[in-house]
Amino acid sequence: MAHAVRFYETGGPDVLTWEKVTVGDPGPGEVRIRHVAVGLNFADTYFRTGLYPVRLPDGIGVEASGVVEAVGEGVTHVAEGDRVTYTGSPLGAYSTERVMPASHLIKLPDEISCETAAAMTMRGLTSAYLLRRIHALQAGDTVLLHAAAGGVGLIVSQWARLLGITVIGTVSSEEKAEVARAHGCDHIVYYRRENVAERVRELTDGAGVPVVFDSVGKDTFAGSLASLKRRGLLVCFGTASGPVPPIDAMQLAVNGSLFVTRPALADYIAEPAERDALAGELFGHVASGRIKIEINQRYSLEDAARAHRDLEAGRTTGSSVFAL
Repeated sequence: MAHAVRFYETGGPDVLTWEKVTVGDPGPGEVRIRHVAVGLNFADTYFRTGLYPVRLPDGIGVEASGVVEAVGEGVTHVAEGDRVTYTGSPLGAYSTERVMPASHLIKLPDEISCETAAAMTMRGLTSAYLLRRIHALQAGDTVLLHAAAGGVGLIVSQWARLLGITVIGTVSSEEKAEVARAHGCDHIVYYRRENVAERVRELTDGAGVPVVFDSVGKDTFAGSLASLKRRGLLVCFGTASGPVPPIDAMQLAVNGSLFVTRPALADYIAEPAERDALAGELFGHVASGRIKIEINQRYSLEDAARAHRDLEAGRTTGSSVFAL
């Protein structure tokens, strides 16, 4: 019997329930997939709390990898027995198996395990579009990266080093600083005891940085803007501390004609050709060992509530997965 994590109301981690579910046969354009590993992402908490509204009851989770067990009519790019990974809607990745649209699936190369894929598909593709699509960064540029010891942070730091980009990373502790440095972060700022914008100015001879990658949101927004150089770009790609405050367009002007964007991964992988290009570049770096994906926390799906508590309390570093 298949099992899945579902929720019937929004709220804290305790709204997540572990249930037996019936998984049928795939219809046209669909597949049935048996999961081997499921990704744990901060975005999952946004659905659980209601920040991202969904019709309830519903499953939860947007990232997993596994093996295709059956394909529906019209599915041609994957076949029974293929190892695949995915990220994106519809919700329901927190499950042992499911039926889902085949269009979301990305075939895995032999060199990448399902656990590695579940730990990095969302984070890796996010890192890919941040560094390769958002802004024309050049070797020698310096960027500010919040949550440098997080799952995206560790991949961005490694990838930035390959591109010749210097990373100033914010962390909360010495332990996380050590992890961030080991993955290519060049300069550390302890955001709980240092003024981030002042340290960025010190490290850039007063100029500021051309780009800030901010996954934290409310608590870091003002400091992120203050860290930018003239005509700099603030990339708000997450809201771990809460939504970013309303933007005063005049303040962008008087502080250097700044830019702000709030991108979503879905819009950078909506076209199969672009998704496959980003995935191919990511998989190439990981398969060759140029980018290392370390799984620092493993949970069972039955312990989804505990995993969410750890995630929201900042007790995790790097990538986490549910291992089946």
